[in-house]
Amino acid sequence: MIGTVHLVGAGPGAPDLLTLRAARLLAAADIVFHDALVHPDTLALATRARLVPVGKRCGKLSSAQAFINKRLVDAARRHAVVVRLKGGDPLLFGRAQEEIDALRAAGIPFEIVPGVSAAFAASAEVATSLTRRADASHAASRSVVFVTPSLASDADPSTADQWLLATLAADTAVLYMASREAGRIARGLIDGGKPAATPVAIVENASLPQATAERTTLAHLAAHGLARRDGPATLIIGEVMREADAIELAAEAILQERCRAA
Repeated sequence: MIGTVHLVGAGPGAPDLLTLRAARLLAAADIVFHDALVHPDTLALATRARLVPVGKRCGKLSSAQAFINKRLVDAARRHAVVVRLKGGDPLLFGRAQEEIDALRAAGIPFEIVPGVSAAFAASAEVATSLTRRADASHAASRSVVFVTPSLASDADPSTADQWLLATLAADTAVLYMASREAGRIARGLIDGGKPAATPVAIVENASLPQATAERTTLAHLAAHGLARRDGPATLIIGEVMREADAIELAAEAILQERCRAA
């Protein structure tokens, strides 16, 4: 028996941001290998599946990628519907290509189901577009880059600054897995020529009821960094984030709406 492995995006956190296809596959799954931050209500949709945590959290014990690859191949030889449930979108900083390559090498059929990435949930939290047409009041943002300064333990050290070059070249940058190094990141960008006054939005737990959003500048981050956070945080850097009032009003409106719903 050879089943199919479905690489499914769980979205940024909120279960109701799942796609219909993702929900259908979870309900039909025999086994689900899931990331650490997948919401419990999302996992609850897999009513008939065995749930296997294989998540990776910074600074915590996690499953080796080669081991995950092997488990996916082995599971497809025993089950018809195998789901690999990844936070956000599977193809963005999710190590999906390593799993795809392993499945291909083993002759295992697979499908990729996109999900909402944290960048889009974070920009929605602050009600600010990642792109913008120029007008009399605002600078244009015609380019957006998604980057992470995080490197795998076996990565080529010569690639360590690629994120910096990409961020400097873009109008707007969304940084994943970057909050722990926010001070170093900000200093690197300023040293590379990014204005110290460039605004930054930090969004934690995007799409969830406990989401928080705050605004600062590269200069402030360079001097003070960020306090340690329990939830996943996304940094958005660029002139599109300069509208402090819009960010504060959006955050207040979201909070009021959630209070009314509760």
